[in-house]
Amino acid sequence: MNTSNFLDMLLKKGTELVNQQSSSLSSVKDKLPNELGGLLSGKTGAALGGGALGLLLGSKKARKMGGKVAAYGGLAALGVMAYKAYGNWQQQQALAGQTVAEPQTLDRLPAPEVEVHSQAVMRALIGAAKADGHIDDRERELIDQALEQQGADLSMVQWVDAELKKPLDPAEVAASAKTPEMAAEMYLASLLVIDEQSYMERVYLKELAVQLKLTPELVAELERQVADAK
Repeated sequence: MNTSNFLDMLLKKGTELVNQQSSSLSSVKDKLPNELGGLLSGKTGAALGGGALGLLLGSKKARKMGGKVAAYGGLAALGVMAYKAYGNWQQQQALAGQTVAEPQTLDRLPAPEVEVHSQAVMRALIGAAKADGHIDDRERELIDQALEQQGADLSMVQWVDAELKKPLDPAEVAASAKTPEMAAEMYLASLLVIDEQSYMERVYLKELAVQLKLTPELVAELERQVADAK
């Protein structure tokens, strides 16, 4: 299972679709798997119901991120955003007299470590997608179709299905964060998917930050990166 390559490709493809600013919905539908495109004609508009692939298929925040994806390329854009947020937070720590080291985010790591970070990010994305409690069997089937369309191998499809079927547990999701930088990346990815108008999703995001052991200052920096995305 090559999570990093798959996630990179999916980010690039998704950004290409959502950045068609005023293209009609039908033009976007034509580039998606048939049934997934059909779903977009419903009340969910340009985002997959429940935010299941909202980051890739229509999240307003993901649309703002498109410029960074174009500038830095796919997965690296997420790393750059995490690096900037983490670096800004570290500067605050340095001013308080604490020793800091260069952030090791996924945009500046060797391939084996990028893969570990990517799996954690994927788990975070899936957790955020489940946060509204509305991913049913049919939606899982549509997600599998989208994965297949983007070239995911069988092991990736099975892994995603297994993650989708798990009861949602922020502590279990957060356990994938082996470093503070991974925690920052996972929160950032979740933030890009979460619908802030949903009470359930806001509660989930807040608890995830706690379980990831993120300080309020670092959370604020990560949120600022999303708000400032062009």
